[in-house]
Amino acid sequence: MTSYARADRVGGLIQQILSDLLRRDISDPRVQMVTITMVKVTKDLRLARVYFASAGGKAGAADAVQGFRSAAGFIKRRLGPQLGLRYMPELEFFYDESFDHGARIDQLLKSIATRTDEPDHSND
Repeated sequence: MTSYARADRVGGLIQQILSDLLRRDISDPRVQMVTITMVKVTKDLRLARVYFASAGGKAGAADAVQGFRSAAGFIKRRLGPQLGLRYMPELEFFYDESFDHGARIDQLLKSIATRTDEPDHSND
């Protein structure tokens, strides 16, 4: 049970440090408008799956993944000393589609609300 709690803590720390790196030190335009939404670390702390949302949506996600891959060495060198782990986890980057799903649901709900607000003239 503690290994999962430790993996969760390491994931949270990676998310915090990576967010700071994106804001301050990484100047690649492909990852400028990216937000780290979650980091899941395996219980053996060997793999970290980094999920992100992009201002460009799904269209900009492929570019952002390429930007993350090109900056992976720099990111790992900066993360390593701050994490204090024996092994630095491998980083994998994934686009988080939950924001797109949420926006789509919000759009559907608004369209339903608009239709119900329109007067019904069928009884006239």
